[in-house]
Amino acid sequence: MTNEELCTLAVKAMENAYVPYSGYKVGAALLTKSGKIYTGCNIENASYSPTVCAERTAIFKAVSEGEREFLKIAVAGGKNGVITGEFPPCGVCRQVMAEFCIPDFKILVVGGENSFNEYTLSDILPFSFNPEHVK
Repeated sequence: MTNEELCTLAVKAMENAYVPYSGYKVGAALLTKSGKIYTGCNIENASYSPTVCAERTAIFKAVSEGEREFLKIAVAGGKNGVITGEFPPCGVCRQVMAEFCIPDFKILVVGGENSFNEYTLSDILPFSFNPEHVK
């Protein structure tokens, strides 16, 4: 699976977003070490707190299927499904990634049509609290 293909799947996952309040559609595509891909979209709620992001949807789907080792994730988002720039993972998603992913886990953030930037988890969460801290 190329980075470009994973980004395309993230963009496609945006179509399933449930965003009646913000209008911001986000999609994610997660590649596991076993080669499986799990997609996710953001799902809003009228009371906002139960809202879940696309990245967490994809990760939780994978974990619920027994996957625990992840290679990379692609994330795409934009108002009304139009990508006009990068839509990076929020702080909560970064913390969930720190629970399941190694520091050099790859995060591909789609910035526009056929363009993305690659980051690592340690790039976007440089001083993380992770499972090693509670051992």
